[in-house]
Amino acid sequence: MKLFLAAIVLFLIVETNAQWYKFPGQAVQGSRDMLRAYRDMREANWKNSDKYFHARGNYDAAQRGPGGRWAATVISNGRAAYHMVKDRDRAEIARDQEANRWGRNGGDPNRYRPRGLPSRYYVTRKAAPHHHTSSSVLQEMDWTLSGSAGPCVTSEAEALQRESSFISTSSDMKLFLAAIVLFLIVETNAQWYKFPGQAVQGSRDMLQAYWNMREANWKNSDKYFHAKGNSDAAQRGPGGKWAATVISNGRAAYHMVKDRDRAEIARDQEANRWGRNGGDPNRYRPPGLPSRY
Repeated sequence: MKLFLAAIVLFLIVETNAQWYKFPGQAVQGSRDMLRAYRDMREANWKNSDKYFHARGNYDAAQRGPGGRWAATVISNGRAAYHMVKDRDRAEIARDQEANRWGRNGGDPNRYRPRGLPSRYYVTRKAAPHHHTSSSVLQEMDWTLSGSAGPCVTSEAEALQRESSFISTSSDMKLFLAAIVLFLIVETNAQWYKFPGQAVQGSRDMLQAYWNMREANWKNSDKYFHAKGNSDAAQRGPGGKWAATVISNGRAAYHMVKDRDRAEIARDQEANRWGRNGGDPNRYRPPGLPSRY
């Protein structure tokens, strides 16, 4: 176990530096994935397809890595804020955000895919790394804003009306998108410098949860501490969430090598993902566990 922990720490030190340099590129690539999903949504102009494209854009962006996931979160939350300012139905905004989170957290976007949507709009396979600049994102945005909305099916116009505030090419929408891109450019640099520190803090959160689990020595408490460690680490930012993912997956691999029950490993990983993706760790809290934990 000590050898395993030493290997994990060494891996975190080396890989954190690699992820640190990758973060800006991942953010740019993730932004392009989100804009591509928006462009495809406009082009398809298909009834009840908005949530599919929201989930797909977030899914593709998150596959880029921590930077892509962070960019998808910023764009999704910015879009939700814009819709709230435009007084769009709050329940509809909440459903959009649910689809965003589903895709961003690795859920299959096809959960939201409407029947009959052309096959060319299937989920993008995991994209191979490629390099883009912030200027290329601006060019992509300009293409999206100036391009046509694609062939319109007149019988579906009423169903698509609820998306008109975002599909609009009005000047305030262009200003909103420009503000989002500017924020991404500025904040990506800030997040880039924060990533190593977040990874270190997240690793400490995971280790603290492990020590607390050993100290408590409480029946059926392991999944609570797994979820809590992942939750605390993810709150640190993209670096913390990445560190929690590495440690959790490393622990699962170690248990598989030790021939632990596969079903139990899967349940542990479910608790890890639950906490890491913003779920309340108390879902796994056993009765009677002292309040200090």
